[in-house]
Amino acid sequence: MKTMLTQVRSYERSVQLLMVNQFTINLGFYMLMPYLAAHLSGSLGLAGWLVGLILGVRNFSQQGMFLIGGTLADRLGYKPLIVAGCVLRTVGFATLGLVDSVPALLAASAATGFAGALFNPAVRAYLAADAGERRVEAFALFNVFYQAGILLGPLVGMLLTGFDFRITCLVSAAVFALLSVVQIRALPTRRADDAADAKADGRERVLAQWAGILRNRAFLLFSTAMIGSYVLSFQVYLALPLEVRRLGGDGEFGTAAVAVLFAASGLATIFGQTRVTAWCKARMEPGQALAWGLLSMGVAFVPLLAATAVPIPDEGLGRGLLAAVPPTLAALLLALGTMIAYPFEMDTIVRLSGERLVATHYGLYNTICGVGITLGNLLTGAALDAARSAGMSALPWLALLVLGLACAASLYGLHRAGRLTRKAPEPQPTAV
Repeated sequence: MKTMLTQVRSYERSVQLLMVNQFTINLGFYMLMPYLAAHLSGSLGLAGWLVGLILGVRNFSQQGMFLIGGTLADRLGYKPLIVAGCVLRTVGFATLGLVDSVPALLAASAATGFAGALFNPAVRAYLAADAGERRVEAFALFNVFYQAGILLGPLVGMLLTGFDFRITCLVSAAVFALLSVVQIRALPTRRADDAADAKADGRERVLAQWAGILRNRAFLLFSTAMIGSYVLSFQVYLALPLEVRRLGGDGEFGTAAVAVLFAASGLATIFGQTRVTAWCKARMEPGQALAWGLLSMGVAFVPLLAATAVPIPDEGLGRGLLAAVPPTLAALLLALGTMIAYPFEMDTIVRLSGERLVATHYGLYNTICGVGITLGNLLTGAALDAARSAGMSALPWLALLVLGLACAASLYGLHRAGRLTRKAPEPQPTAV
């Protein structure tokens, strides 16, 4: 831990602040979001389809608007978009705790999603710009702070929600309000190096820039191949808890086993990320690290696949071990794969952008992966249902293993072809 803090202090103040900001953003977000569905369905008594609609609006407004947020960050500067996103999330989270009408809840949910679309591409582009040649190491540290917020947020939220969910909402809003003030006062102003060019020619220029990015075939191929990493890593929140609950039940044991699963994943990243990144950087090229990361994420489902060959005990210690151990091993391997891939993934986006319109590239990348996660989760859910109804418990784990192997092979092929080191083509001049 002392070594990690020394590494953090070796960066410029802006980079240090962005890392702490991301921890705080995730702390505020995850202290509220895991408990929102229960509040909507329980305290407010909304129908299940309305709960799904409100949560879906948040996800859609974030994933669908990433490109807009990235474009605005390249045109207006990174700091204004980061601050605007935090202010908007302050309003959105406070509103979620204070209103009970469906239209107001939908508006608040959309605002919290759009807030993420504003600051996420800007934060990553800002970090990449100020970290310079140390981008890979900076993103490794960034992921440590990111995971720490995810780990601590639900614990704080559980304590606050035990009193009243409205308190959770207001505390979360206060966190974002404080973060907004700190960033206004302390975060240095940072504009993209090509900000003046990004602002030129108004709407036509924006469309030309988007068209130029869409012509960057290497970037699009890379983005498509990386969808698998997000689908696989998301199973920590979807397929793995469902498997724990299926075998361990919904009682105290099942709840504790799911908590252990989340804690193992988060703690592994917090204590292992910088070491894994240093080891990989010393021995691999970025494309190789990405392929190995995806391979590790695919192999993460082998313990679950192997467990399907074991007879399920009716009860007792054997059933408990079968419910907890394979999913936890899978979560640890998914964390390892993410640790290997993530810093090189973020760096590759910058390189494939040609270090131009970086926030816009991050925005489009997030949108592509977000759409992929939605489709992937729908298919994973369908596979889980089909496996249970047909008695083919190995089906979802086999499908996820194949997805990991296919994406790893795709990334290795892009690496061998030199597609992950080429810079984006120079944009064509816009007709006046």
